[in-house]
Amino acid sequence: MHTLKTLLIFAAVSLLAINVNLTHAQSTTALQKAVADLAKDPAMRHASLSVCVYDMQSKNQVYAYNSQLSMIPASLTKLFTTAAGFDKLGSDFRFKTTLSYSGVIEKNGTLNGDIYIIGGGDPVLGSYRYAQTIPDTLFATWTEAIASAGIKAVTGRVLYDASIFDGQPLHDNWLWGDIGNYYGSGICGLNFHENMFFIYFNPGTRLGFPTSVARIEPAGLPLRIINNVYTGTAKSGDNVIVYGDPNSTIRTCTGTMPIDDKNFSVRASLPKPSQVCADLFTAYLRRNKISVNGAATESINRPTNLVKILDYTSPTYYIIAQYTNITSNNIYAEAIHRYMGYVVSGKGNSVSGAKAVNDFIKKLKLESSGVLLEDGCGLSSHNRVTADFVCRFLTELKSTGIFGDFARSLALAGENGTVKNILNDLPEDTKVRVKTGSMTGVRNFAGYVIKPNGEKYSFAIIANNFECSGSQMRQKLEKIIYKIAALD
Repeated sequence: MHTLKTLLIFAAVSLLAINVNLTHAQSTTALQKAVADLAKDPAMRHASLSVCVYDMQSKNQVYAYNSQLSMIPASLTKLFTTAAGFDKLGSDFRFKTTLSYSGVIEKNGTLNGDIYIIGGGDPVLGSYRYAQTIPDTLFATWTEAIASAGIKAVTGRVLYDASIFDGQPLHDNWLWGDIGNYYGSGICGLNFHENMFFIYFNPGTRLGFPTSVARIEPAGLPLRIINNVYTGTAKSGDNVIVYGDPNSTIRTCTGTMPIDDKNFSVRASLPKPSQVCADLFTAYLRRNKISVNGAATESINRPTNLVKILDYTSPTYYIIAQYTNITSNNIYAEAIHRYMGYVVSGKGNSVSGAKAVNDFIKKLKLESSGVLLEDGCGLSSHNRVTADFVCRFLTELKSTGIFGDFARSLALAGENGTVKNILNDLPEDTKVRVKTGSMTGVRNFAGYVIKPNGEKYSFAIIANNFECSGSQMRQKLEKIIYKIAALD
């Protein structure tokens, strides 16, 4: 009797295992078919496609298609930048900008000396995104601190020091067609307004007619806008490209804007953001009854005996990293990248930033053949990753103390940021944390699938050189994500 009972239990367990294995095989087959269908799509005739999935518990690869191909990651690069930042800086780290003065404050409140703005690489300084960081709020805080120090007039001027980073805001491999636009603004030791500005256009009265520039913001920028933007069809969106050198005050705008949209805003890269910060702060002081005698300029040889007025800090690293990953903000990623380089080697530049990221990869003991990461944001088309490496990287993070905050910094599919309106029909209670990556001819996804039973998968899907629109390719890749999310 005891033997019969044992046999029945064994048979039941065996049937359950068979059923589970069949279900897993069926879901894997569905994923294989989805990938095979995309590989045969006419848009992929001359393209490269790579897909990889890892079980994070066993750290085993559960599916792979061309997973060892070296491909352009675009903004998937930010995964490595932000993860390394969590490790090297910590979730509670804050960038710091220091306000100081030189000289002596007389009894009547006159400072016989200069005001110094010492940059710490803060990418949120003067940002228009947050009420507490907009220029007027920022300058009001600084002005109040100066007044509290007893300063009513400055015989010298406002000087800025951006030397924490090198003087090269752009990476050598970024494209000319990117760097005049807001996403190619580059990074400085003293950033301001996310190193970008707004141009507001009004359409012409008919299709094809010239547009006009209504205004630029922030106000008071010494810029020359060459406007070659014409009137496009209704609801045609932003088809404006801005060209311009980071040190030139000339911006040339080309393309079209919709005929049915007045005050149409376009974001462009801000020339000399550190100088602009000092110039606008000088003007703000003067408007608020603190006279400044000289014109703002760069500090070449900063005195060692400065008196600190204020340490102005950014939001926490966690908030910055989350915004970086959800909205794919390039300037935030580059600030993290170069600041890590400064921490590691005392030099805030692209080379030291890349070293910091690669040091973190070595710390995780990951084999990284086929991988090249040169910048922090992914604008460089020289960057290369394999889908297998992305999955192994994401999987290995689970064994570190940073995993929780890092995973939460990724967009939650169906709810956040750029993925708000996609992946709304996932299996019940299944969550996908995802990072997107895109540039011309490149659409990528990577992240985590979290099942109701606690199982976790890491995944990477990379498509390069396809022949359809980016939005069309996104929809094709989403079908694969659905199949990954359905894995048992």
